[in-house]
Amino acid sequence: MTDQGRQDFERFTGPAPAAEDDVPGITGTSPENSRLPIGVVLEISGAGSQIALDLQRINECMDDSDPSVALAGQVGSQIKIRVGDAWLLASVRDQRKDRRSEGGIIAHIDFLGEGGEEKLTGRIHGFKRGVTRYPVPGAMVYPATTKDLEQIYASDGRASITIGKVFPTRDIRAGLYIDAMLGKHFALLGSTGTGKSTSAALILHKICEAAPKGHIVMIDPHGEYSAAFRQSGQILDVSNLQMPYWLMNFEEHCEVLLTSSGNERQVDADILAKCLLAARSKSRLAQTMGKITVDSPIPYLLSDLSNILQDEMGKLDKATSSAPYMRIKGKLDELKADPRYQFLFSGMLVGDTMVNFISKIFRMPGAGKPISIIDVSGVPSDITSTVVAVLSRLVFDFAIWGREEKTRPVLLVCEEAHRYVPNEKNADGSSVGKILSRIAKEGRKYGISLGLITQRPSDLAEGVLSQCGTIIAMRLNNDRDQAFVRSAMPEGSRGFLDSIPALRNRECIICGEGVAIPIRVTFDTLEEHKRPASEDPSFVELWSQDGGEEELVERVVMRWRSQG
Repeated sequence: MTDQGRQDFERFTGPAPAAEDDVPGITGTSPENSRLPIGVVLEISGAGSQIALDLQRINECMDDSDPSVALAGQVGSQIKIRVGDAWLLASVRDQRKDRRSEGGIIAHIDFLGEGGEEKLTGRIHGFKRGVTRYPVPGAMVYPATTKDLEQIYASDGRASITIGKVFPTRDIRAGLYIDAMLGKHFALLGSTGTGKSTSAALILHKICEAAPKGHIVMIDPHGEYSAAFRQSGQILDVSNLQMPYWLMNFEEHCEVLLTSSGNERQVDADILAKCLLAARSKSRLAQTMGKITVDSPIPYLLSDLSNILQDEMGKLDKATSSAPYMRIKGKLDELKADPRYQFLFSGMLVGDTMVNFISKIFRMPGAGKPISIIDVSGVPSDITSTVVAVLSRLVFDFAIWGREEKTRPVLLVCEEAHRYVPNEKNADGSSVGKILSRIAKEGRKYGISLGLITQRPSDLAEGVLSQCGTIIAMRLNNDRDQAFVRSAMPEGSRGFLDSIPALRNRECIICGEGVAIPIRVTFDTLEEHKRPASEDPSFVELWSQDGGEEELVERVVMRWRSQG
């Protein structure tokens, strides 16, 4: 051992052994930083521990050519502790100066997992999450090397996708286990401008490449992702969605057709239920099925519903108000005449297109395009949540009624998720919040995976984020969002979470089922043609150009007036 190494070792443990081979974790006579201790265990608890670090040793490590060793002992870095003939891996959560000793640092660590030791190299191998044997106070703390981390982050044979590089290494690839991530839902969180949309596109592109016959449905509220998946996905918007209005259940019909509130709304709902069931019953399909309900997805004619409302109104005596019937009929006539609703109310004639619609939305068969991007940016804002509710409910109902068939799993990805599953303070009782919350809680039993993407996790419904087995957290600037994510993360990743405000663009913390241990990742750069149309405009560049403004305004006004 070098003189400096002997002094450092004695500072923690007393006089050092004469032979270096007697020092735990140190093999041979090499003075390299990875083989010398940087601290000692002080206290042990179930989830983590308190350790003492030597500032001089940490400074020596900073000059090491191995980037993992160079960060040893710093917040967010990994260290290892010898336990018998194995290594215990931990993450440094925080640091403070030790007032009792000059050059001493007290740090808390979170245990990540353990592995055996390769006898020739001293590296970790056969790493597994969780702890079976704890160290004792006085055990030595060592830097985790890039070679150690290569063993830890190496795929264990399960199907995975690689999305970037593990921080702080230069070449270790960060992988996500597809089945584990999708089997228990996932969430991608990040403030505006952190690269969240591009990162979401990267992950979905990788999943599509790994599973070219998959079934992915993405709700795109801003029309960002059409550009990213024009070659590899089916793009659906108001021009070609052709969603049958009769697929709506009774609650969704109420959201679209009823304008009243309070006691009047209940009266209107009772009338609509009676007339809607009568309209569905007129269908030839309904007559062959026997008993149907007001929620049955049976085609009916809008003209039948309108005529039934008119007939029921004609049966009223003079003492009974016809106002509820007039309200419903007036709203129905308004929707039929409004060109913005043509994607939903596409005319008087109707056919049974349910099989074709579900096949198109769910990509069954996929025809080489495993993802459907449903651009709802052109949907009128007053029914956007209802359209999302119908699409989400179709996924859930299809899975429930297809249990006997062992149907293929479906991944439902929801961008701007806080708009559709808001917390109690922002909840409006809409059907979309109920169905997405139900999918979060029960979906995996039926082969439905849910992917939530949001910039405001604190505005999500309570409990929904905790249902996500894998959380991908990019930089979050809001204190409430940080605290909300921290409460949903597993205990062992708390040290990583403290670095969320300090993440750079295109960096994230991933923890949960989709990774072996919590990791900090720098996302790969996505090819230009695979990126979503979400880049911020360059004010300086665009404000330096002129010419063609009059024609531009005319084109915008034309589209504005025609609502298309």
